[in-house]
Amino acid sequence: MHFIQKIGIFVFLIALGIFTASSFLGNFYFEQGQLKSQINAKVYENIGPELEKAIENQLFSGTATAIQTISSIYNKANAKFIENQEWDKKMHQSANEFAFGLLQKNAVGVFVTNPWLMFLLTFGLGILGALLYIVPTVYTLGPAGIKNNGLFQSSATYRGFIGYTAFIYLVGFYIVLYFAPAYLTNQIKIVDPISKSLSGNDAGQWFLYGFLYCVVMSVMAIKMYIKYRHNMYQIIRTTSVLFFQIAFAFLIPEILMRLNMPYYDFKNAWPLDYDFFFDWNINSLMASGKMGIFMLFWGILMVVVIVPVMVYFFGKRWYCSWVCGCGGLAETLGDPYRHLSNKSLNAWKIERYLIHGVLVFAFIMTGFTLYSFFTSKSSILGIQTYSLQSTYGFLVGSIFSGVIGTGFYPVWGNRVWCRFGCPLAAYMGLVQRFKSRFRITTNGGQCISCGNCSTYCEQGIDVRAYAQKGQNIVRSSCVGCGVCAAVCPRGVLKLENGPEQDRINDDPIMIGSGKAELRA
Repeated sequence: MHFIQKIGIFVFLIALGIFTASSFLGNFYFEQGQLKSQINAKVYENIGPELEKAIENQLFSGTATAIQTISSIYNKANAKFIENQEWDKKMHQSANEFAFGLLQKNAVGVFVTNPWLMFLLTFGLGILGALLYIVPTVYTLGPAGIKNNGLFQSSATYRGFIGYTAFIYLVGFYIVLYFAPAYLTNQIKIVDPISKSLSGNDAGQWFLYGFLYCVVMSVMAIKMYIKYRHNMYQIIRTTSVLFFQIAFAFLIPEILMRLNMPYYDFKNAWPLDYDFFFDWNINSLMASGKMGIFMLFWGILMVVVIVPVMVYFFGKRWYCSWVCGCGGLAETLGDPYRHLSNKSLNAWKIERYLIHGVLVFAFIMTGFTLYSFFTSKSSILGIQTYSLQSTYGFLVGSIFSGVIGTGFYPVWGNRVWCRFGCPLAAYMGLVQRFKSRFRITTNGGQCISCGNCSTYCEQGIDVRAYAQKGQNIVRSSCVGCGVCAAVCPRGVLKLENGPEQDRINDDPIMIGSGKAELRA
């Protein structure tokens, strides 16, 4: 079985190598007379002739060369626009984004002529390799149940060379995805046929990401089924997040596009969906007829009624562990790193201030946005609404949720975003902490202090400290994943929904010197 796993690793690395190399192996031919119809009229007016001279009737071998040529000319125009204050900020693009638009329209070669072949060499081999490694673990793990053998000695799971290599790759991928999408042109061409079959449109960077997201979650879900095969709650929960990601976050929005309806993820909610109340989104929904109005109403209903009511009855777990795509990726791709969550008192303090700070930021930004929408004023107290939106989108929507939130799995644990940055998690956490029927009950008399529960808590909660005292766990950060109960050899922990008045402990749990209270 170990031999088969080694073959799986080899096959997976080949696929990953081809996928990565595709970023640099593109071929692009810019046919004469096409440029004017492919770029914005104002941009063409300023740089069209110069750009035509540099790229038309030329074949570029290598993505970097094409990007550098186009970007250098665009940057000159960009500087001129800014100097003359002629640039509409809402239409502004980075040089890489501008190059990305042109490369998508003028790509040639095997990625365009035979995308299915490249799909098999990348996604196909990648899935095959991963399965060859994962499936034999049914036999290599032995009897069902959680074992910590080698967990803190493995280079892959405890900040070793393999772990840091994965960290560098994930961070690099997210940086390219958000800020240099032109380098993903060939990978996007690979999934073009799939995009056209679903929405009728060419694939873009976010379609590639959504498809990749679903593939990774599906493959790693198989690993979850094997690892937690002794616990039905984990099997059903994994199936649930997989269903909501594939159906609600990926397939349904694409099908809506084919039906000429707005792209919409019905399971997403503000403030996680931070741009829901942006003027362009509201105007788009209102202009889309009855379906668009329903989507707008549904989005407001999610925030005001559905989320708090569901949290009251079931805790955050109904969303964070059963529905959310971010949580779904964390629970599948991120599961091997869940024990890396920092459980120190300082980390808990940072968590409280940071996640609630992001929530306040989201409220302020959305308040400014709605004020501008209803009054048609672009600034409040001298602060430009668009600048506030851009700052939030860059710092929280891109850097925090993407680059750090997922890229840092191998070094900080799998719930970095959910624990420290997600504003929806903060909103639900406040409801769960003070007005919810959900709790994890403990039986201190049965606890043998093995530490499995604390080790596997992805939210940085020292579960064992509660279990030893026989205290209910009602922390606002708890997402109810139930893994602490799944790994307990004595059945000490149970996820329950009960009378609200019985859930809060009368006596706080003390840790460290005995001066730090964990009731939050």
